[in-house]
Order: sequence, then C-alpha cells, then structure tokens
Amino acid sequence: MPVIDSDAHVVESERTWDFMEQSDMQFRPVLMGSEESGRQFWFVDGKIRGLARSVLSTKKLEDISRATGRNVVTTQGARDMEDIEGRLQHMDELEIDIQVLHSTIFIQQVADRPEVEVAVCRGYNRWLADIWRQGKGRLRWSAALPVMAMDEALKEMRTAAENGACAAALRPIEGGRLPTDPYFFPVYEEASRLNLPMVFHIGNANPENCDLVSQYNNGGSFWKFRLPTVGAFHSLLMAGIPEMFPKLRFGFVEASSQWVPYVISDLRRRFPGVGKTLPDNPLKENRMYVTCQTDDDLEWVLKYAGEDNLVIGTDYGHTDQSSEIEAIRHLRENGDINPSAINKMLDDNPRALYNL
Repeated sequence: MPVIDSDAHVVESERTWDFMEQSDMQFRPVLMGSEESGRQFWFVDGKIRGLARSVLSTKKLEDISRATGRNVVTTQGARDMEDIEGRLQHMDELEIDIQVLHSTIFIQQVADRPEVEVAVCRGYNRWLADIWRQGKGRLRWSAALPVMAMDEALKEMRTAAENGACAAALRPIEGGRLPTDPYFFPVYEEASRLNLPMVFHIGNANPENCDLVSQYNNGGSFWKFRLPTVGAFHSLLMAGIPEMFPKLRFGFVEASSQWVPYVISDLRRRFPGVGKTLPDNPLKENRMYVTCQTDDDLEWVLKYAGEDNLVIGTDYGHTDQSSEIEAIRHLRENGDINPSAINKMLDDNPRALYNL
C-alpha cells in the first residue's frame, strides 16, 4: 500500500530566490543572522519576515529529539532541497512514498505591497516546480498564492497545477480578511476548476494579530497559528462555503485533530439557531480533511470525523511541536485504532484530498 505524508516541508534557502524573475530581483529576500546562533531570518520588503531558517547541527537535533521524545533529525540538504536524492532516500527509510511539500516562510505575511508578494510567491512556486521535476513523482507541493493581487494569484494557481502542485494554500487569516470573505471566491472557483484543494496550513498573515497574541505568551504560536486554523474550519461551515463550491475540497494542516470533536459539538448547537442542519458526518459531506498527530485521542476523534477524512503528516524539516518524522510508523504501531482506518489515513484519504 502506498504511504502519503500529507504535511512535509521545504525550508527556503538563498537558492530558492534564484528562481525569481530577473525583473523581480529588487524584491529578493535577504538572509540575515548567523549560522553560529542556529537561527537565520529573511529580510523582505523592509522587515523581518516568516519563520527562522534552521541551521541546527545534527547533535542539536538529536538533543531536541531526546527532550521531546519525537524524532526530528533531518539533514540540512534534505530540508532545503539541496540534496533531493538524499531526501528521497530518507523517505525510503521512513517508508514514505509521496510527500506533499508546504512552505516555511509563507506561514506569515511576506510583504506589505502586492508587487513584492507576487515576486516572492512566483519565485517560490518556480523553485517547487523544479523540485517536483527532480522528485520522480514523489515530491508534490502546495502553491503559494499572492492574494493581494487576485489576477496574479489565479495565474500562479494555473501554472502550479501544470507543474506538480496538488494544492493551493491560504492562511486562515489573510491580512484583514477571513476565508469566508467573498474576495476569495475567485480563488475557490479556480481551484474547483483545476481540481486543486484549498489547504489551510497553520499560519497567520495579519501582523497586528500576530503581535497581539504573542505578548507575554512565549511566542504565542498556539494562539497565533493553530487556533486560526480551527476558526477557519468553523467559519467555512457556518458560512456555507462548501455548499457554494460543491466540487472544492479543503485541508486543515498541522493543527492536530484533537479539536474536531469540540468544533463539531459547537456547530451542532449553532446550526439550528440559523435554520440549518448539520450533516451526520460534516467532514465527509463537506469534503474537509484534517491532519492528525500520533498523540491525538484518535479513537475519540474518529467518532466525530469518521474514517474517510483524517490524514497524517510528519512536518518533515521542522523541529516544533508538530514535528515527528516517524509519525507514520508510529501510527501503524498504534494498536487502539482499526487497521482499515489507518490505511485510509495513509493512502486513500490523502489521495482523495490531493487528487493524487
């Protein structure tokens, strides 16, 4: 049975921006910080942007793995795709056939100006297309959309679909807009036409909101990135967006699945108050897929989500609370879950979500 990793990552490097068009080079991200500190940052459009680029040593990664009990050890070349063959060999060791690649820098806003966002997204997408061409069909990816310039966002979706992309990404908060905003309807229409799912990877493209929830909160990543993803799921159902776009699939990635029972229970109370009825299986009926983690209470989650709409990812390349490069192996070893449900999480469900 093929095994699909629904949430793996690329970590952008200086080479990423070599794929920007020559006319866009004035907007090229600049790497800042030092390798000695283990943390480097991107300077884009006059500001520090996105997540830090990890240059941690293997020993440091091993220390993190011991401290967390989750293996996060990957090589720099595999993370930043300088060593694609090494990445594929590591996938073989992990018994993974296909990885769906998500961005690192685009978890937050990358620019204040549309022309800069277009340039950076375009370069990133060309880089991923090149990785796909070298990946022997095993490295698929999610396209970054410059939604501040809608015409350009739609162009990027079309080009990405022709070059190995199997999803298009939105942040749960895009500037001052939520995913229920009619502004995004052209994206949903085009994604439906291209048979691409809309994937809401954890993220937040509202700098003011990010700053607010990070105060006195050790960085605030739970409130800043994870909870908006949960809110996007809830809002899309309350607003009836899946009914408006009946061919569109939705993915909610890296926020775990532990929240699904809470949100479904809340919706069951709210729907009658607005004259609506929640389906018995809201995820399946609305084509909504959620990535789980191995420490989720999956027996409980499956009662609400059903077997057909959970997927799993390793968060390959990162070292945060979601990272577990042996997650798929550990899922298989979990004796509490029906083997047929596990098989669906590893193959049938991600294949349906990403149209693989």
